[in-house]
Amino acid sequence: MQRKYLMKWLTAIMALTCIASTEMKAQAGGSAVPFLLISPDARASAMGDVGTAIADDINAVYWNPAGLGFHNYINPEAEFVEDLIPYRQVSLTYSKWLPQFNADLFYSTAGVAHYFEKLDGTLAFNFIFMNLGEFTKTDYNGNEIGKFISNEYSIGLSYGTQITDDLAIGFQLKYIVSNLAPKSATDGGDAGTGMSGGFDIGLLWRPSKLDIFGWDISNKLSLGFNLQNVGPKVTYRKEADPLPTNLRLGVAAQLYEDEFNDLKLSCDLSKTLVYRDSLGSDPIPTSLITGWKNKGVELGIGFEYWYKFNNLPLFALRGGYFAEPAKLGNRKYFTFGAGVKYNIFNIDMSFISPTEENHPLANTMRFSLLVDWK
Repeated sequence: MQRKYLMKWLTAIMALTCIASTEMKAQAGGSAVPFLLISPDARASAMGDVGTAIADDINAVYWNPAGLGFHNYINPEAEFVEDLIPYRQVSLTYSKWLPQFNADLFYSTAGVAHYFEKLDGTLAFNFIFMNLGEFTKTDYNGNEIGKFISNEYSIGLSYGTQITDDLAIGFQLKYIVSNLAPKSATDGGDAGTGMSGGFDIGLLWRPSKLDIFGWDISNKLSLGFNLQNVGPKVTYRKEADPLPTNLRLGVAAQLYEDEFNDLKLSCDLSKTLVYRDSLGSDPIPTSLITGWKNKGVELGIGFEYWYKFNNLPLFALRGGYFAEPAKLGNRKYFTFGAGVKYNIFNIDMSFISPTEENHPLANTMRFSLLVDWK
């Protein structure tokens, strides 16, 4: 197989990767594996891609692993210790990616979390998979000689624990694989496959007692911090691209709650710490400093309303808005979604509505299932 066709195939694959990751590529500053920046659950996606300060379910592994630290026992007011049940959740998400392109692209996640008393914290395992579609191999003369499928995925292990009554810390270790082309499509080499590892670290503050100018907001406010995707570059034989290292700050507030209603508002700021110039991209930890040369911050803001019956959540409505500066890609879109909770099952969906016509993200939907023994 001729090298010029190898490079042609790899270029086509990487171009498709850029298209498939339109939602986050602009902010990634030329990084590899930008799928790591896709919002993993329909709930957060419907709220304008926010969740750093909420992080109250298993999807905290993405938004802020410190949120796992507040997950311990279900029914903490049980009269007897033997009535306590360790916290555990399972989640699944699926999205047909960029549906208007009619390509075989999809994004999916799966995760499980469980509280372990001996560890004084919650462990979670998650898997993220991005399918980039099928490609055709050709020989020097352009004759078809087979097909191959490209994909990228990551495997993560997270842990979160409380360090005080109001503050939790968490981290995630992840293994990342980018299969842009198999060995058979790269002249026997591995130019189309890259691997790396990374970690996330987060903090979450939920004050149980807080009074501001006579206004009691105990258990109604939370502040979150999460540094994501810190690790070495992904190398494709001779080419090396950085991970999409990202800093997230978030705030969430419960605006109103009674027997039948629960209304929350949340906001996230996101800054990608990847720096690239004519000489190449800076490695970790240098990019944690030089990344600030890239001007602009992404903003997401959203709300969640729950209607409750017998003081239990029943039906949710969500909405939000996401925006970034023109120099980062100028993505601007509204998000909408809904959720239903029945017994231990939560089903959520979200929908993206860009502000410009014919945007690649138009009509992108996500569907999530969460099994919650809480």
